[in-house]
Amino acid sequence: MSDYVTQETFDKMREELQRMKSIERPAASKAIAEAREKGDLKENAEYDAAKEAQGMLEAKIKQLEGVISNAKIVDPGTIDISKVTILTKVTITNLATKKTVTYQIVGEKEADLKLGKISASSPIGSGLLGKVIGEVAEVQAPNGIIKFKVENISI
Repeated sequence: MSDYVTQETFDKMREELQRMKSIERPAASKAIAEAREKGDLKENAEYDAAKEAQGMLEAKIKQLEGVISNAKIVDPGTIDISKVTILTKVTITNLATKKTVTYQIVGEKEADLKLGKISASSPIGSGLLGKVIGEVAEVQAPNGIIKFKVENISI
């Protein structure tokens, strides 16, 4: 499945991948070589740990390569703000508590609740997608259905 990201996030992922391949991978190989020089591999915990770390690094590299290859870059200039879509900022009011919050709808890789960014695949994010100003979204939560009124949509 593809994940929608901004150009900035896409560039950060590529930089992270490059760092893992050019710095961390050679360091892991060096650690294995140093551990191998310390003798019997059957009883060498340092060698086992270095091999395990290398395996985890290779898995992270493979996973990040997959994310990058499936990423869809969204240009903020082409976003339709007549309805809630990926990368829009939506101001909503919880109809039960009357609390108003603003979230930006983003892909899973960019989601960060502390920064007000929620994933389009989260319950609230998916419940808001496609809604227009004034419309009420009903979101299934563990404690029941929560109703949110869309107050504003912007970039």
